[in-house]
Amino acid sequence: MSLNQDAIFMATAIKIAKKGCFTTDPNPSVGCLLVLNGEVIAKGWHVKAGSDHAEVDALKQVANVKGATAYVTLEPCSHYGKTGPCCEALVAAGIKRVVVAMQDPNPLVGGKGIKKMQEAGLIVECGVLQQDAEALNQGYIKRMTTGLPFVRSKLGMSLDGRTAMASGDSQWITSSQSRRDVQSLRAKSSAVLTGINTVLADDPSLNVRLDIEVKQPVRVVLDSLLQMPLTAKMLTLAGESWILTTSDDEKKIIELEAAGFQVFQIKNNERRLDLEAVMVFLGEKQINTVLVEAGAILNGALLKQDLVDEWVVYMAPCILGNQGRGLFHLPEMQTMDDKKQLKITNVRQVGPDLRLVFNS
Repeated sequence: MSLNQDAIFMATAIKIAKKGCFTTDPNPSVGCLLVLNGEVIAKGWHVKAGSDHAEVDALKQVANVKGATAYVTLEPCSHYGKTGPCCEALVAAGIKRVVVAMQDPNPLVGGKGIKKMQEAGLIVECGVLQQDAEALNQGYIKRMTTGLPFVRSKLGMSLDGRTAMASGDSQWITSSQSRRDVQSLRAKSSAVLTGINTVLADDPSLNVRLDIEVKQPVRVVLDSLLQMPLTAKMLTLAGESWILTTSDDEKKIIELEAAGFQVFQIKNNERRLDLEAVMVFLGEKQINTVLVEAGAILNGALLKQDLVDEWVVYMAPCILGNQGRGLFHLPEMQTMDDKKQLKITNVRQVGPDLRLVFNS
């Protein structure tokens, strides 16, 4: 089959894989297409952790796949976990050829699935639409290769770069269309992270409110001094709520845990939470992607330490004035030599607003 045909079929497999982007966490989103004599005979995808992997889901749809080609967006697994090895399932079914978009960064797999299939006599080709496949699972890839989650920060601002009035009033700067777009960002995230000041000011829900099946992200609050109110709205919602703290106040910890929070003590840095230690902890907890929804102080600290992989800024066509609050608290920046340079990677209109995506 030609490279062009392989790319066309792989593009379909990638589209199928996207169906699981709101539900598979902490597993990657994977799609599989089975093709025989140039015709698609099955489409499979991974729905959630513990369920059939994409290859097995596709194989179950047809009785006879002997001689077929499998297009898979991620290298078929070779180890036993909650399910059996997919590479063995493909071999046993009589698949003749396997086209893989990318090798699995998981060290438990890492080329072993490809090797097993080749040793069994299958023709295996890897790297078709690799960049598209990598974009599906940025968080999973980063966690498997570095131990850290992929961190994305969402910010909403006026045309003059303000996130709120001087009084703190910020509802609503951006449009309903932008706010719905943020719901999609939340749904793609393993965790939504904020600071205690945001909780005390806004009592946010930090949950996904979409009319589709999603795995609710973990709500993570950075709360060095355990100021979290026991009446926080997030406790009334589905999903887990975590507090990361430097405090060892046992009485407060017991109260918060009794209310429904999970409390974790993290290394401190000058009496504040060590943000690098926070990210290491989240990676250890199998958090692939973190969405930061916070104020200028936390965003400033994250920017200063280069801990954010991607900034998503919604800019509304309104003016809040020079007394409004800014995006980042960075008092140490005094000269042009101190500036932080970012790269624009995407710009599009969302309702009346602009959605700007940056990375470093």
